[in-house]
Amino acid sequence: MTVDSLNYAVSCTAKPTGARTLQKERQLGEFLAEVERRALRIAEIAVRDRDEALDLVQDAMIKLTRNYSGRSSDEWTPLFYRILQNGVRDWHRRQAVRNRVMVWFQKSKSDDDDQDVIAAAPDPIGRSPDEELQNSEAMRDLELAVHDLPTRQREAFMLRTFECLDVAGTAVAMGCSQGSVKTHYSRAVHALRERLGEHWQ
Repeated sequence: MTVDSLNYAVSCTAKPTGARTLQKERQLGEFLAEVERRALRIAEIAVRDRDEALDLVQDAMIKLTRNYSGRSSDEWTPLFYRILQNGVRDWHRRQAVRNRVMVWFQKSKSDDDDQDVIAAAPDPIGRSPDEELQNSEAMRDLELAVHDLPTRQREAFMLRTFECLDVAGTAVAMGCSQGSVKTHYSRAVHALRERLGEHWQ
């Protein structure tokens, strides 16, 4: 993400109005700049590909700007993460469909040595989070474990732990009840402790 892309996201709703609109646009630009790094980390853990994560975060920024820039700034964080999580889910659905198609295609070409089309298919895994973020071994293990969680557990854990949203804000971002957030988060924590050991907090 660059300053230019942030400016582009804000400019999507630019209107020739007064100082109040300019102040709102400035607030939105500051919000996007502040949230960018954490959002990228969340997206990268979810899809394990930095370029795809960048696209997802930028798309979420543009959608927030186009559709919700007029909302109170207090609403931007949960709305933004709801948009981002929807984008991540859509990405995983597209990958699942593509992978099923590719498996079928490989079988149909089993007696043919020419695999150029398959070789040219984009790698759904890509670079790992530890390579990009250069975190410690413990963080790498945690990120891999979080990635392997069921989707809703992963969303609840990342929003509550990495973004520090409260239960109510997480419920808005995930589009579910607060009770569901608590259940998904509790199950995620239990699964991570079982996999990583009791030393993990």
